[in-house]
Amino acid sequence: MAFAGKWETETQEGYDDFCKVLGIPADIIEKGRDYKLITEVTQDGDNFTWTQIYPTNAKVSNSFTIGKECDMETIGGKKFKATVKMDGGKLTTTFPNYEHITEISGGKLVETSKAGSAVLKRTSKKL
Repeated sequence: MAFAGKWETETQEGYDDFCKVLGIPADIIEKGRDYKLITEVTQDGDNFTWTQIYPTNAKVSNSFTIGKECDMETIGGKKFKATVKMDGGKLTTTFPNYEHITEISGGKLVETSKAGSAVLKRTSKKL
């Protein structure tokens, strides 16, 4: 249940390089650079609902069960199938263009996304 709660972005590293590798346009990168993303997580055993709310009030919500394939959607509306895995307290998901690892470290929600050599690390505090 460590992931459950409401989290707000504190820091992010590697944002520009990561977005460029994914082909996100420069104007969108600029708008999103300093977003304070809110992440709301509910957890019931291996069942999760993971919602990210952007300052523009856009949001994306995905529900999944650890180890079972599910339908997911990106903020851009791209739908895909994925299986979220749990290993050593870390959630791992393979998105269409990158791998995403989430963990709790020092009481913070730490999300690391890797696309080729580009790495985005976002750290959020619990609200």
